[in-house]
Amino acid sequence: MSMAAVKDELLYLGIDGGGSKCRSSLVSASGEVLGVGLSGPANPLHGMSRALNSIDDAARQALSDAGLKQGDMQRVVAGVALAGVNLPSLFAAVNDWRHPFAQMHLMTDLHAACLGAHHGEDGAVMVIGTGSCGFASVEGRSCLLGGHGFLLGDKGSGAWLGLRGIKAVLLAEDGLAPATRLSEAVMETYGVSGLDIVQKLSHSASSDFGRLASLVLQAADRGDAAALEIVREGAAYLDALARKLLLEKPPRFSVIGGLSGLMQQWMSAEIVARIEPPLGQPEIGAIHYAREQSLVTVE
Repeated sequence: MSMAAVKDELLYLGIDGGGSKCRSSLVSASGEVLGVGLSGPANPLHGMSRALNSIDDAARQALSDAGLKQGDMQRVVAGVALAGVNLPSLFAAVNDWRHPFAQMHLMTDLHAACLGAHHGEDGAVMVIGTGSCGFASVEGRSCLLGGHGFLLGDKGSGAWLGLRGIKAVLLAEDGLAPATRLSEAVMETYGVSGLDIVQKLSHSASSDFGRLASLVLQAADRGDAAALEIVREGAAYLDALARKLLLEKPPRFSVIGGLSGLMQQWMSAEIVARIEPPLGQPEIGAIHYAREQSLVTVE
């Protein structure tokens, strides 16, 4: 589609913001993808200013990728899906943002993931990325599970795996737990050991710990006892989360997120057999929502 064809029409933007990145997708009124963007962390729980800056940056990248001017932002109806806005105070704070769009319709990242995975139809979705959570929408009922943040929950997620891995290393360093391959892996990654690990990581964000998840999974694949215990505990939680979602009898069930494929290898066969591939991405789900809500606003 030429840019002349979209010169005056409304544009729809989908934003999917989580603990490690913020993705955007810009589409025409007819649904053709015009441009995409990728920015940094966008969970307001871990920094409101950073989250809003990431949203703005991802949106501007999508416009630029589409060959449009930044002034065209005034024609954009945005569906903004974020981790963390399941908390009412954060939802209100983001919703009060003086955003650059013609309209902004805020939703949770889980809601968007579910809409995207099932083309706007009923279904359930489990996210296994920096965090972990589940959502089902069936016949007008919704069920939200998890999403409590890695300090209080998010078992089986990348941040949880990484944090548990560091704790296992520190216990081993103090001689309070058996030696683990994770100690060597952390040393190779950061060049530190002992109390230097504490100094290096004590102020790290969830996204920083999420990057360590691969070390834990690799150690588990090699039979390391500490890593195996961590991964199996995380997988058992994800199994339980999936079973709870399936009690809602969703017509489809999908699993998404950067660790979804790797963690499925450790989950129960009965749960994995129920998983169907997502039909679309969360940012497309956010566009579904933006379209619906813009019609309600006009009416």
